[in-house]
Amino acid sequence: MRKIFDITGKDREHFLQGLVTNDVRRLAEGPLYAALLTPQGKYLADFFLIARGETILLDIDATLAEATVARLTMYRLRADVAIAPSALSVYCGTGPAPEGAVTDPRHPAMGWRLYGAQAGDDGSDWDAIRVAHLIPATGIELTSETYILEAGFEQLHGVDFRKGCYVGQEVTARMKHKTELRKGLVRLAIEGAAPVGTPIEAAGKVVGTLYTQSGGHALAHLRLEALEGPMTAGAAQLRAAEAITNA
Repeated sequence: MRKIFDITGKDREHFLQGLVTNDVRRLAEGPLYAALLTPQGKYLADFFLIARGETILLDIDATLAEATVARLTMYRLRADVAIAPSALSVYCGTGPAPEGAVTDPRHPAMGWRLYGAQAGDDGSDWDAIRVAHLIPATGIELTSETYILEAGFEQLHGVDFRKGCYVGQEVTARMKHKTELRKGLVRLAIEGAAPVGTPIEAAGKVVGTLYTQSGGHALAHLRLEALEGPMTAGAAQLRAAEAITNA
C-alpha cells in the first residue's frame, strides 16, 4: 500500500535538494526515485518524487510514511514548505500506459505509475520482475541496515553524485569513490525455497541473507566473494546466476 503527500511552498525544491539522494532540480524531466538517509549513510526510506505544477508529490510505502513525513518536517525549520496528505492515489502497471501515466524511473520493466483516484496495480508479477532486474523492495531488501549503493541505487537511478550535499552524502560518496564494495544485492539461482530473511551459508560461514524468490531465482544481500562457490539457505541450494543489467 502506498501513501501520497503534497509538498508545497516556494522553498519545496530547495528544501528537498538538501535532504534526498537524487537531484530534485531534474524533476522537470520526469519522476525521480530517491532515498532519505541517516547522517551515517544508512537507509531510512525510499520514494518517488513527481512534479505537478506548484506541487511535488511524494509517493511512499505506507509503512514508512508517518516516520518519513515527521523527519522531513523536523528538517523544515523556517523554510516555506508544507507537507500534507494528497487526495491522489497511485495505480501501477506494466501493460500499455494509460493517458497521464509516468514511467517508473527505476527500470523500464517496472512499467508506469498513474496518479489519480484509483489505487492498486494491474496484477503484474512484481516479485518476478524485481528478481529478474535486481530491484529491492521497501521493508524486504531495503531495511534500516541498508547502504543504498549495496542495494543497487546507482543502477536504479536513485542517487546523483554531482548534486552536492544531502543527509548521508559524505558516507555514500566515500563508498562510491574510495572503497570497493564487498557486499551487495545479487541475483542467485535457487533450488528449493526458504523464508525471507534466512541466513545464507558458504563453507560453514554466514555470508549473507536470502530475500525475494521467484521462478528459480532469488535476491540476496551477500558477501560478493561467496559467489565463487555453492551456498545454502536453510534447505535451499544457491549459486551465482547469470548477470542481468539495469541499463
